[in-house]
Amino acid sequence: MNKRYVLILLALSVVILAAVPWVASAVVIQFGINTLLLAVLAQGWNIIGGYCGYPSFGNSTFYGLGCYGVAIALVQWHLPFAAGLAFGAVLALAFAILLGIPVLRLKGHYFAIATLALALAMTAIVSNIKIAGENIGLVLPPLNNDLLFYELSLALLVISTGIIFWLTRSRFGFGLIAIRENEEGAAVMGVNTTLYKISAFALSGVLTALAGGIYAYWITFIDPGSAFDIGLNVKMIIMAIFGGPGTILGPVFGAFLLSAISEVLSS
Repeated sequence: MNKRYVLILLALSVVILAAVPWVASAVVIQFGINTLLLAVLAQGWNIIGGYCGYPSFGNSTFYGLGCYGVAIALVQWHLPFAAGLAFGAVLALAFAILLGIPVLRLKGHYFAIATLALALAMTAIVSNIKIAGENIGLVLPPLNNDLLFYELSLALLVISTGIIFWLTRSRFGFGLIAIRENEEGAAVMGVNTTLYKISAFALSGVLTALAGGIYAYWITFIDPGSAFDIGLNVKMIIMAIFGGPGTILGPVFGAFLLSAISEVLSS
């Protein structure tokens, strides 16, 4: 199909999705918010898992940091929502850089197990931090505006998909693919594998944290168990793999389809 027609079709799809909350019921809108955020998570994992080839089980850590960034900013510091999103993203970025340096030296199953341990460790750590509400968690001020959360989620999905599109046409993206196919060969060809891997880990973490921040304000309650839920990490991996890892729209299709199937089966 001609690329021009593909772009027109994608733009039309975004317009249709943006119009959904203006005509749909509250239940459909809430389903849409959840699905759009899952698609963002799948796209975030796609960067480190699909393009770089590192099967991360630590993205739920970034999600939790994004949740708590917004929760702490709103509840403890009485800052606006945008400041909370920025704080959560900065936390995820710092965490990805500082811990990515040692963890990304591991490969395969060892890397997966190490990132899984990070998420479990963060659950225990946050459970003992007073400003984060310890085991009890934090109750955020309610904002009954599903339209806002839906459009924010859609905008974040468009941005994350645009980043994936950029990866397929950039030197950085080609470097990640080279690392996925043959890391030693990529290093010989002049790719700074350490820098590329940490950058991919950080980019994946920031997108995941932003999704977590939106979800936390939408749901109005967060605790360590739900914020750093390993099951959510498994979900984003399954959705990315189901749709096609290392592709532009595969994780989005996987998230939409599996969310729809889950909703039908659960009802």
